[in-house]
Amino acid sequence: MEIIEMTAPAPAAPPPESGGAWVAWEELTAVIPNFRKGPTRRLINGLTGYAFPGRILAVMGPSGSGKSTFLDSLAGRVGGNVVLSGKVALNGRYTNNIITITTLHHGLLAYVTQEDVFLGTLTVRETITYSAMLRLPSTISKDELYETVENTITEMGLQDCADHLIGNWHLRGISGGEKKRLSIALEIITKPYLLFLDEPTTGLDSASAFFVVQALKNVARSGRTIISAIHQPSSEVFALLDDLLLLSSGETVYFGEAGKAIQFFADAGFPCPSRRNPSDHFLRCVNSDFDKVHNTLKGSQRMEVKDTSGLNINSMSTTEIRATLIRKYQSLKLASRISARIKEFSPTDHFAMEEICGSQATWSRQLSTLTKRSFTNMCRDFGYYWLRILVFVIVSICVGSIFHDIGSNYHAVLARGACGGFISGFMTFMAIGGFPSFIEEMKVFYKERLNGHYGVGVFIISNFISSFPFLVVMSFSTASITYFMVKYHPGFSHFMYAALDLLISIAVVESCMMVVAAIVPNFLMGVIIGAGFIGIMMATAGFFRLLPDLPKIIWKYPVSYINYMAWALQGAYKNDMIGIEFDSPQPGQPKLKGEMVLTSMLGISINHSKWWDLAAVGAILIAYKLLFFSILKFKEKALPILRTYCAKRTLHHLMKRPSFRKTPPCSSKRHHVVHSLSSQEGLNSPLH
Repeated sequence: MEIIEMTAPAPAAPPPESGGAWVAWEELTAVIPNFRKGPTRRLINGLTGYAFPGRILAVMGPSGSGKSTFLDSLAGRVGGNVVLSGKVALNGRYTNNIITITTLHHGLLAYVTQEDVFLGTLTVRETITYSAMLRLPSTISKDELYETVENTITEMGLQDCADHLIGNWHLRGISGGEKKRLSIALEIITKPYLLFLDEPTTGLDSASAFFVVQALKNVARSGRTIISAIHQPSSEVFALLDDLLLLSSGETVYFGEAGKAIQFFADAGFPCPSRRNPSDHFLRCVNSDFDKVHNTLKGSQRMEVKDTSGLNINSMSTTEIRATLIRKYQSLKLASRISARIKEFSPTDHFAMEEICGSQATWSRQLSTLTKRSFTNMCRDFGYYWLRILVFVIVSICVGSIFHDIGSNYHAVLARGACGGFISGFMTFMAIGGFPSFIEEMKVFYKERLNGHYGVGVFIISNFISSFPFLVVMSFSTASITYFMVKYHPGFSHFMYAALDLLISIAVVESCMMVVAAIVPNFLMGVIIGAGFIGIMMATAGFFRLLPDLPKIIWKYPVSYINYMAWALQGAYKNDMIGIEFDSPQPGQPKLKGEMVLTSMLGISINHSKWWDLAAVGAILIAYKLLFFSILKFKEKALPILRTYCAKRTLHHLMKRPSFRKTPPCSSKRHHVVHSLSSQEGLNSPLH
């Protein structure tokens, strides 16, 4: 038994009564299929291993080795063009043979992405509190909730920055290390069984990285299973790790206890020098990019390369070293022994996965919490609404002064039409200015939705409720300034109609941009597409070309009927002109009634009331909200099913290829980057 332990240094299995969750994977492979003549690209290839409660499994390897793909494969978050095969077991129960959707339940799994996504206008304590209110049971008291939040802040060492703003583009906030610990705090507040982290120490100095991993160590001691991708940790951080999975070009170079990896490399003929960081030594042995840099520097004759790494680099390349290590790992038959050990683990019934849910809060509590959080963010973010309100007021004053006291002469007919067209067109068009801020809020939504914090419907309703007061201020301030400066049709009911017409129109534009954000979650592309779409709405609204004169195919039927601006402009014209008489173009002629002006000069039908026009704009608003909801639900429900079907078809097709069934040689050149000689100017050799 002692001999086996020396040659197969795998982590020891916990006792069944530990109450945690252990996860195992067998022959896990992720490929990007290529149906042309080129080879199929393997991101990870035949990985086998397991992770246990109370331990930190570190996934290490050079850039492009498959660390993030491995984590995404276990969590079911790979891209739509990636085909997965293999088995994943949770406490002895196999979840799926082909993993293309989230197979592990929200309440069981928490995932900390490499990118820190927060609402920068909130403080650290507020962010954790809102997250706790969204997910913890609604039955707990405020004191228990406060105690949970404070314990989480203390556990992650965030006491000094608890009341500091996180920060955004115009607010200075907390440091990068504090943001990483905050990301972890948001996920551990519900005490998940599994915690995945994608390079939580990237971009941090050695001290911040140590504090982050030390916090993870404390979380692991509470019985959690932690799997984290770590890129080149310091020696102090490496000493905190329990187990190690070393990858290179998607293949396993070593899997076992982190402390025994040094002995494995020494037995393979590549001992770690006494004064060298073990993680640096491991990556130096398996990163083929060092060969390119070494050959480039040697070929340029700019410096003499000395062997200070403990490796005979003059006689053995990194690719050969990597191949030797993989052969050593395979000769020890560690993978087969790990598979045999996985089969020995019996399923446990300590918890039922079906009973675990992402959030235990009631729908009403989630709605109130999201509304309050979103409203706070909108109030503190100057660029979300306040800047637009200021611009609306300034533009309204300009418009009011240009069309001041427009009167009722014959020339006022076209002036009133131009002013109404400007307000219904350009003033609502400016509503797309909130798209950047909404994109940031959508990033938070996607992250929280993946972890099962709340549903799509509650997010849409809360966003509308929280934004409604700002829309009211925006529309009523604009209507108040323009209506009384231009001196439109007098009467309180007419003023209220103009304000409501503008309010619903602005809400429609914002809902339209939400739909665009759901389809194209990119700031620049979203603004371009949204502006182009609203431009088409303006062209078919009946101002630049009268509605009866529009080409009947496409532009009149159906575009003008589903165009919110066409209905809003018709209602605005009716609200202003019906009941008013205008001077005739010829002196002494009878005055022109507003109804005749609408039908003969503006092409507006008066067969239905202006309130039907307003109702049509409201119906379009509801249609956009439902479309936004449908798109999000389709991406969440239908796309994974479609991807699963396509993955099975693709995998069945690929398995017929002999080149796919055959494992590629160890000298894979995936992700290799060719470095030009000019790019090496001023660089020190990484071999020293």
